[in-house]
Amino acid sequence: MAKTHVKVGDKVQVTVGAEGIKGTVGEVTSVNAKKETVTVEGVKDVKKAVRPSETQEGGLLNIPRTIHISNVKKVN
Repeated sequence: MAKTHVKVGDKVQVTVGAEGIKGTVGEVTSVNAKKETVTVEGVKDVKKAVRPSETQEGGLLNIPRTIHISNVKKVN
């Protein structure tokens, strides 16, 4: 497994991206070292329409998207 410079729970700042994303600070919720991606809380959320099923309600859900690990830096 590859070593990463961020771990789950670290505060990071997004260094690259659109105006709404760049400079945003958030907490890392997941790290995929194999694909070199991270998920940051509150950054790059997309809305996904989901049909209702027996286990969940339908509607619009906010799904977090991943960011490449090189596009974030640790913040103290």
